[in-house]
Amino acid sequence: MSPQVTSPEEKLQALGIKLSDVRPAAGNYVSHSKVGNLIFTSGQGVDNYHGKLGKDLTVEDGYHASRQSVINLLNVLKAELGELNKVKKIVKILGFVNSTEDFTDQPKVMNGASDLLVEVFGERGKHARSAVGMAQLPHNTAIEIEMIVEIEE
Repeated sequence: MSPQVTSPEEKLQALGIKLSDVRPAAGNYVSHSKVGNLIFTSGQGVDNYHGKLGKDLTVEDGYHASRQSVINLLNVLKAELGELNKVKKIVKILGFVNSTEDFTDQPKVMNGASDLLVEVFGERGKHARSAVGMAQLPHNTAIEIEMIVEIEE
């Protein structure tokens, strides 16, 4: 019988995901802002996926890019909270997908982010979501995601 995985960190480890330091800001802003029991993150792009969905990248590439973006967001939460068990609820994520004019699979791309949040947090990871196509994103990143998280006080 295998041991039960309980904490979000243990779930990440079981998925082969290792959290790291928060990526440096690309401008004059902070990685997140805490207001009461809510954390609003700045958008997190990715380092490994560049170009436009529908031209340079496939939906599968975009799916993996959105998972990486969420890992970058989890780095922000871990740095602020110390442990991810303090996450009470992922309230909402907003995904900006660098895509061609005729690309319409932004929701499929964002499923990578949503799927990972549910894998890591279970019911607490289910969230509201928006997925929008953008003409361009900073540094030609494939995706940028921001999120709102409710935390335990």
